[in-house]
This record gives sequence, structure tokens and C-alpha cells, in this order.
Amino acid sequence: MASSDKKDSKSEESLRQRLVEKSHERTTVRGREMDRATLFKFIGLIAFLVIMVVIVIAVWPYVADVFSEGGVRRLVERMRDAGPLGVLILLGMQFLQVVVAFIPGEVVQLAAGLMYGPLLGSAVILLGCVISSSIIFQLVHKLGAPFVQGMVPTEYLEKFRRFEETGKLDVIVFILFLIPGLPKDVFTYIVPLTDMEYKKFIGLTTVGRIPGVLASTYTASGLANGQIVGPIVIVSIVAVAAVIGVLFRDRIMDALGGKR
Repeated sequence: MASSDKKDSKSEESLRQRLVEKSHERTTVRGREMDRATLFKFIGLIAFLVIMVVIVIAVWPYVADVFSEGGVRRLVERMRDAGPLGVLILLGMQFLQVVVAFIPGEVVQLAAGLMYGPLLGSAVILLGCVISSSIIFQLVHKLGAPFVQGMVPTEYLEKFRRFEETGKLDVIVFILFLIPGLPKDVFTYIVPLTDMEYKKFIGLTTVGRIPGVLASTYTASGLANGQIVGPIVIVSIVAVAAVIGVLFRDRIMDALGGKR
């Protein structure tokens, strides 16, 4: 039995070694030499940019008025007029919100609540989060730290290194995605640089988002149906939590990282 385990271990090590060697094989692209790993990273980045451009072009007509007066109402009307495609439009907007963050998350969540109610609306939003976070995770793993370092503050990278050193990274990531007002979209790019596995990353970040997403969709749906007290209470609680999250962001992260 021990002999069989050793053979399996040697076989796996040999396979890893061959893959590493293959990734460093040189190839020529338009007269320039590069290793295969670099070529694959370049192809992956190009594919990601193409996907982004396609989604922006498809969704932009529905986003253009968001920042003007009555924009959310017009957005909801246009998505309703689109019929079943409204779900895909909403997913595209949520994808862009997480990946490039130029659309306020609350706008997409309010639109989801107005269109589909708190439960189905939240389900669509969370599905969009899972899709976008999965793509980001794979992209960061393929392109590595240099890809992320150009987009996020260095201080956040250093904080997450401390989080890993505490041995409580899972709990910390869940708390960070649970607290309103913290830059979850930035964290989505940083967490894949840690040793956290994909399934755990998706599970923790998605579950951590649920309370905030439910609060937004419930509020929008409630106000649309003439409910006042419940939505106002929820908005007040979330607003206070968000203000605390924004004002004490660094202190919260330093406390979680064990820095005094």
C-alpha cells in the first residue's frame, strides 16, 4: 500500500514537472519570442477584454440614464419592456458592477427588487455576483499579482497578507463581505491572490453579500407596493452600518488583521 502511494506521488510530481516545463517552452508570436505561460495569460486577458466590451455595448443603452433624475424608474421600465431578456440585462449590469464598479451596486439591486421582488430579485443579483466573481478568480489566478496591483491600493494588498498570517482568513473575508460600506469589489480582486480555494471564495463572498442584497431588494419592492415602515427601518439600519463601514474602514480591517 505504501509502495502504491509513493508511486502515485511520484507520478503526480512528474506530471506537475512536465506541465511546468511545457509552460516555459518558448514560442514565437509575430516575430517575438515568449514562453507559453505568458502567451496564455495574454490570450486570457484579451478574451476578458473582449467579453467586457461586448457586455458594455449590450447593456449601455439601459445604463446611460441611471445617473440622471428618474433614471432608475426608466431603467426598470426598459428592462420590463425587454421581457425575458430583462433578466440577462440585469445579470450583465451586475457583472459590470462587480468587475468594473462604474455602476452603483444599490442601483442594480433596487432595479432587481422593483422588477422581481425581494427573493427572485436577490437570486438574480447573487447569480450575477457568482458569475462575475468566478471570472475574476480565474483571471487573477492566470494573470497573477501584477494584474491586480495596477487596479487596487497597495495598502489593501498588505492588509490581506496580514489576514493570511492570522490563520483566520475565511472568517475575515466573510465579515468583510458582510459589512456594508466596505469596498467588496476591490476585495473580489484581492482574495484570489491568497491561498483560499475557489469554492470557499465563492461560498463565503456570496453568503456575505446576502443580507445587503436582500435589504436593498426588499426595500425597493416594499416601497413599490406601498409599504413604508418596514423599508424605512431597513434602510435606516443599513445606512447607519454603511456609514460606520466607510468611516471606520481602516480601523475595522486593522482590528481583523490583529494590528493594534
